[in-house]
Amino acid sequence: MSTRTPEHVSSASQPDDDAVNRAKQEIQSLVQEVVVLSKSEIDETEFFAALLEKSISALAAIGGVVWTLEENQPFKLQYQVNLQQTGLAASQTAQMQHAKLLGNIAKRGEPVIIPPHSGAGDGPEDEGAANPTEYLLVVAPIRTDRGVDGLVEIFQRVGARPTTQRGYLRFLVQMCEIAGEYLKTRRLRHFVTKQSLWEQLENFTASVHTRLDSRQTAFTIANEGRRLIGCDRVTVILRKGGSYAVEAISGQDTFDKRSNVVRMLRNLATVVIRSGEDLWYTGDTQNLAPQVEKAVNEYVDESHTKQIAVLPLREHDPHADDKTRDRKRENMLGAIVIEQLVDSRAPDGLMQRVDVVRRHSSTALTNAQSHEGLFLLPVWRFIGKSRVLVTARNLPKTILAAIALTAAVIAMWLVPWDFTVTADGKLQPETRRNVFAAVDGRIIDVPVREGQTVAKDEVLAVQRSSPLEDQRAQLMGEIATNQQAYLAAKAKQGSLDPARTPEADILDIQSEMNQLETKAATLQEQFEILHEQEERLKITSPINGKVVGWKVQETLRDRPVTTGTQIMEIADPTKNWELEIELPEAKMGHVRRRQVELRATDPSAELPVTFILATNPDSEDKLQGRVVQIAPSAETSGEEGNTVRMRVAFDQKELAKLVDGAAATDAAIAALKQDLKVGADVKAKIDCGRKPIGYVLFHELWEFIQSRILFRM
Repeated sequence: MSTRTPEHVSSASQPDDDAVNRAKQEIQSLVQEVVVLSKSEIDETEFFAALLEKSISALAAIGGVVWTLEENQPFKLQYQVNLQQTGLAASQTAQMQHAKLLGNIAKRGEPVIIPPHSGAGDGPEDEGAANPTEYLLVVAPIRTDRGVDGLVEIFQRVGARPTTQRGYLRFLVQMCEIAGEYLKTRRLRHFVTKQSLWEQLENFTASVHTRLDSRQTAFTIANEGRRLIGCDRVTVILRKGGSYAVEAISGQDTFDKRSNVVRMLRNLATVVIRSGEDLWYTGDTQNLAPQVEKAVNEYVDESHTKQIAVLPLREHDPHADDKTRDRKRENMLGAIVIEQLVDSRAPDGLMQRVDVVRRHSSTALTNAQSHEGLFLLPVWRFIGKSRVLVTARNLPKTILAAIALTAAVIAMWLVPWDFTVTADGKLQPETRRNVFAAVDGRIIDVPVREGQTVAKDEVLAVQRSSPLEDQRAQLMGEIATNQQAYLAAKAKQGSLDPARTPEADILDIQSEMNQLETKAATLQEQFEILHEQEERLKITSPINGKVVGWKVQETLRDRPVTTGTQIMEIADPTKNWELEIELPEAKMGHVRRRQVELRATDPSAELPVTFILATNPDSEDKLQGRVVQIAPSAETSGEEGNTVRMRVAFDQKELAKLVDGAAATDAAIAALKQDLKVGADVKAKIDCGRKPIGYVLFHELWEFIQSRILFRM
């Protein structure tokens, strides 16, 4: 019989004690990690996933589930590990028993250990509640100041001693206490954030509705809206007549409206506003309209923004529903632009905040513009603020001023004045031609420069066409082959003895030679056609004139072109010049009415036009012309919207007004034509008769009242 000395016993038990200590340290480390996570701003799902996985690891369990409870709502599975392995999903009865068991545990609020295939108690409320699985259930509630907010359920192997099982339960209770502290901290943080949001919302609404000035309101929307939304930059774009302008940028008191970024942002907003749809760009432009996609890419390339939203602002009509309001695209106030410049991730609650800012901005801007649109608003403000006008000493002066004002108003509607409509245009020679590529190819040489005088049929550009070169090489090869075959047949014919050679052989050789001759003629015709095509590679001038364009050689050299591509324009400045003006479609009514009036007495009457050159605005004499052609349809022209193109002819002697009076000879005028800039800007006024001076000054306001107020009544 053998015995162990104390030294033997101590050395045998030492490894078990070390293992236990290591296990305790690992468990404490896992608990500490969960504690650190509970104090961070981690998402709820990520926290419960970490808590459950670390709990399962510490208890060496099979799996587990975290259930959360909402008010008047059933249990919600927040996170699970190996739930499928328990077999609950295979039986509806097992699921009902398990759900009843969880409900009873949540009501009691006490941690429990449920053996396999057993219930949690013997009370009447425990009827139907059981653990239908093959595993030991270790369940502990997650308690907060509101009560039980959830349960943590661990699926453990059976066979452990009761002391070990109680250890499981103590550990799980500790983890649930950490989870309860996490939920309380998260809820408190949510309440603080919500309170801060309400304070920001209250400040925003109070600020944005304070003033009835569009510009001040736009600055308030940009700066206070950025704080409320939590984005990097907010820009407000407002309608100015028929166009749109950047009115305010958050964080900037002043900015250069002519800068590339501001100009491209204005173009992007204009395109989006005219489409009537919201734009949300996060890096993908596949589903955008072509014009919107182009504007977005240009702006993003210039500004390097990560995320942008362009939201049109419509006039607020409290009596219109959402569908009616969306259809009224003509009532656009402008747009609000929201940008993320650094981080492409959207802040929490972005859509709700944006909706609030957008709704209040529409209302505030509608009120501001309605207030600013009041007739003679500065006068009414002055009268309302000035009581000195009705004092006894100043009353006679006030009456006299009122009489004078009344007389001036009456005169505005009785005294006639010249009524003209203005338009922008270009000065162009009448004789000009566009030059097009006749065949597909690549331009290899441009022997002319912009502004160079060229003669008719002078070479302007030279193309190279690989298909034509291949065709030439192939055709030359066929001609050579056919020629060799013909020579061989002819030599064979000459070597035959007519007396000894059968007549049939002679006829065969002659037939072969005839066929080769016919093919040679066909190949020659093909060669001539090819030569004509190669000659068309030289692009020539259709008329005598000057080359119109900018950096023609740099733009065209080594450029691939297709048939019909415009290469350049040739204009003859020595012939007559004319104007091409673009009149906004909204002003065409005045022109048409005046034209009808004139042609009622003279069917060949033409509208007079007065114009000046932008290159010579200080000229004392204005040039006179006449409208000779009006386009039958309108065209879209950038910010001007729809415009109607007109041709204006004028006596070429009018150009003498641009020359020094002492030198206004025919030679001087001819020299001036050579120096005139093709496409020079022109400011033109079309004579539309005589109207009351009040209508001349305020006809745009009257048209606005007719279309926006009287038409709706």
